[in-house]
This record gives sequence, structure tokens and C-alpha cells, in this order.
Amino acid sequence: MNITGRTVLIVGGTSGIGLGLARRFERAGSTVVVGGRNVDRVPDLETVQIDVTDPDSVNRARDEVLQRHPGLDVVVTMSGVMIPEDLRDPAHFAAAETTIAVNLTGTIRVIDAFTPHLIAQGGGDIVTVTSGIAFLPFPLMPTYGASKAAVHAYTEALRPQLADVGIHVTELVPPAVATEAQAGMNPAALPVDDYLDEVMKLLTAPDAPNEIVVDAAQHLRWAERDGTYDELLAQRSKALAMLPGH
Repeated sequence: MNITGRTVLIVGGTSGIGLGLARRFERAGSTVVVGGRNVDRVPDLETVQIDVTDPDSVNRARDEVLQRHPGLDVVVTMSGVMIPEDLRDPAHFAAAETTIAVNLTGTIRVIDAFTPHLIAQGGGDIVTVTSGIAFLPFPLMPTYGASKAAVHAYTEALRPQLADVGIHVTELVPPAVATEAQAGMNPAALPVDDYLDEVMKLLTAPDAPNEIVVDAAQHLRWAERDGTYDELLAQRSKALAMLPGH
């Protein structure tokens, strides 16, 4: 992907990987708009208020961004929440609903909002963000994994549907990354800048893959193929000790 001279909207880009990605695009010479609910945290970037669980909010944000930047040609959708759930307690369902509303439905809603514009202008790029957990579940956060697996499947279907109208679809598959949201949760998490260094190298390569899977995510993405799935799932299940009564 060419990242120079583009006009980029990153929904969910007010912190973590999204904010780091926004700064990488900006440094490369692209115009960047960051979307999120708490845009005050990034006063140095152009922003738009957006709540991906609210159709009216998404449509308002779309109209505002396209009015300011009618040449928008890259949409990155990465709003997400990670919520632990105890599946023995039916009260977990509220967390499950929130997770699906943000991670899956929110992703689809943002894509739907901007696809007609990209088609009308003859092409562009859409970037979705899943997780290594989409391919190897983390039992402490079951609906998170399910939502990211669903985004992966949706992305796989979106890509061929949009290929003949000039829209390229890329999926980022992060491992555990040491963002503010994950601070202290995983001491082995990859530093954000290290992750983004590798992402940008892969993303801008002449033969860039459709899935951007950094080295630290390879063992998750290919666990089933490599015969390590059961062993790794058992290791990850140890985190259930964090739940009361486990």
C-alpha cells in the first residue's frame, strides 16, 4: 500500500495501535483524520467524533469527513473493546452484547458508510483489524475472540466483493501489543512502536500480503496448521484463574 499523499480516516484511532498508525501515515505525508468517542486526547491531529454503535453518529461523521476531505481514499476501522467474561454467570451477556456491537457490528457499519464513496471515486483501501485471538481463542475473553473471528471472515468475503471496483482490503492481525488498554495484562506484549515498525514494513512492501501478520502473531495465526493449537489453548486457559471461583 502506498502511504504517501493519501487521505486517511482511522476510526478508533485516539489511542493505542490506531493512534500510532495515524502518526505513521502522517509522517509519511498523508492527511489523517482520527475518529473516536474521546477525541480530546489527540489535540494535535484532525479528529471527528464517532460512536460506531450509533448509526446516526457514524453517518454524521461520514458526512463531516467527506465534506472536509472529498478525496478520502483510505478507511481504517479498528474500534474495539476487550472484556473478560465468566460464562458460568448469565450476567456476562451484557459484556457480550457490547463486544459484538463495537467490534463486529461497528466494523461493518463503518465499512458500509464509506464503501459507496470509495466506489464512486474509483477505488481506495479499506483496512480492518482483527487479532491473533481470532485464530486461537483466549478463553478469558470469549466474545472478543468470537467477534474478531467474525471480522476476519467478513473481511475475507469483503475483499473479493470489492476487488472489481478497485478497493483493496487489508487485514491487520495483531498479537498482544502493549497499549494503554492492555497495560499490565501481558508482560510479553509487543511494544507498540515495535509492532508498528513491522506493520509498516509489511504494509508498504511491493508484494504486501492481504493479511499483515507480524512475527509475534505467526504462532497464533497458524496454530491449527502447525499442530500446536491444543497446547497453546491449554496455556491460554490458565488465565481463567483470574475469574472468581476458578
